[in-house]
Amino acid sequence: MRASANLGGMIGKAILLLTLLAAAAAPAQSQEKGRDGLTIGITQFPSTFNPMIDSMLAKSYILAMARRPFVTFDREWKLVCLLCETLPTVENGGAKVVTFDEGDLKGKKGLRITWRIRKGTKWGDGRPVTVDDVVFAWKVGRHPQSGVAGREPFLRTVAIERIDDRTFVQVLDKLRYDYNQLVPDPMPAHLETDAFREPKEYRQRTAYDRDPANPGLYYGPYRIARIVSGSHVELVPNETWWGKAPSFKRIVVRVIGNTAALEANLRAGGIDYAAGELGLSLDQASALQRRAANRYRFIFKAGLIYEHIDFNLDNPILKDRRVRRALAYGMDRKRMSEQLFRGLQPVADTNISPLDRVASKEVTTYPFDPKKAAALLDAAGWKRRGDGWRYNAKGERLSLSLMTTSGHRVREQVMEILQAYWRRIGVEIRLRTQPARVYFGRTVTQRQFPAMAMYAWISAPESNPRGTLHSSEIPTAQNNWSGQNFPGFRNAEMDRLIEKLEVTLTLKDRLPIWRRIQQIYADELPVLPLYFRANPYVIPRWLAGIRPTGHQFSTTLWVEDWRAGADAKQQ
Repeated sequence: MRASANLGGMIGKAILLLTLLAAAAAPAQSQEKGRDGLTIGITQFPSTFNPMIDSMLAKSYILAMARRPFVTFDREWKLVCLLCETLPTVENGGAKVVTFDEGDLKGKKGLRITWRIRKGTKWGDGRPVTVDDVVFAWKVGRHPQSGVAGREPFLRTVAIERIDDRTFVQVLDKLRYDYNQLVPDPMPAHLETDAFREPKEYRQRTAYDRDPANPGLYYGPYRIARIVSGSHVELVPNETWWGKAPSFKRIVVRVIGNTAALEANLRAGGIDYAAGELGLSLDQASALQRRAANRYRFIFKAGLIYEHIDFNLDNPILKDRRVRRALAYGMDRKRMSEQLFRGLQPVADTNISPLDRVASKEVTTYPFDPKKAAALLDAAGWKRRGDGWRYNAKGERLSLSLMTTSGHRVREQVMEILQAYWRRIGVEIRLRTQPARVYFGRTVTQRQFPAMAMYAWISAPESNPRGTLHSSEIPTAQNNWSGQNFPGFRNAEMDRLIEKLEVTLTLKDRLPIWRRIQQIYADELPVLPLYFRANPYVIPRWLAGIRPTGHQFSTTLWVEDWRAGADAKQQ
């Protein structure tokens, strides 16, 4: 009976795969003929299209084609202007250290930073992008009920002084090493002001979700023309774009939540390209490289991408650091990396990648040690019984849930491996997955995961850790779920170190602060580090211009450089 059921399941899967391939084949032929369009596959659908609400890679990947930040890190990890004309620095006089002479800041040092918006920048409806749009974004970001992902940069800006339509002075309330990364990117005041009249309702009223095809929401090389929720997003060239004209007349971003189905669509031609940032897993790309090197170019880009598990520190079991450490000792991350990723995705000891200049080797590590894990659990009052599970003095079993995004084959494999490891030390793990839109839009953002949540953070070089580690950044109903400290980590020394780090301007003086931050992180384990990811970029040979960055700013920020050509060479 069991063999028959297995065979039936195999046949069902084969039929499903053939259906996917057949469905995918039709659009492939037209793409091959003209190549004036591009179909990209990604694994997640955004929870919102508002640039300021929810931190989700799927959203930023798409919006990077339709918007431009003032500044970004380029492919060489150098900070550069995109929307601004010149990057303001203390050295070139664009940023000036000042001492405040009145008000609450009297006697304190801050910064006055002069910004100028690029000439000719317009929203898609023809309205110029002006300082008014920057001021509006600043007001949204600093409002306690707006629900933006990270309010800290907006709070540090105490004033925006308008010089003319394109020029303004941003006033920061203190010195910051990352001072020229804190400027608010414009939001269309002429379209969003009404939606923000009730700040607590802004999430539900924003035009980015109610009227996302409105051209006036965008000022990049493309604009969103159509959204089919959960399915795809269509972008077309923005007629008011001021920069280099993009090559493709139409870009469709298709969401295929299962990575196996994503690969099937890629091989059949249903999509032209699986986004490296949100596409195939490392093992899938490696296997495809052996079979189809003549069709694709392969780039395996290591970077600042950190797979981890957030602990909910309000969970009474996980409040005990001994339990968190036991879970770390109870899994063999090195072996897992070797088996799943051929060692290409190294074990993470903290949240800072070894590729980052501020990474420290002076941290507590947790090599695989089941005996030490068992001793810690015993000390925490969780004793093993004859059935193999652990119980406390009240007879309650040590049982925890582990959640992640659905359809992601590697994450599901990792979950099953961790479940098996932790069963060996007597910990019951209940596995659960959710669609990414729900998982990131509510479960993680509103701290609704009961115990553990697995996902990845993607950061910029020497990224300020305030948003994820400072106690003021814990999302609550009172702050409308603003902030990204999802574990609920509270540590007075960490708070002081972050505040000191921010006002330390020289790298040499920041390094010891960074070392101590990483040591506290490793000791306290508010988060369980897993590994640093290497993203595989599987690029069709006719597509050129895609250059992975290895940090949080995606390749689509330079989508106007993408083009089609016969066996195009990567540049």
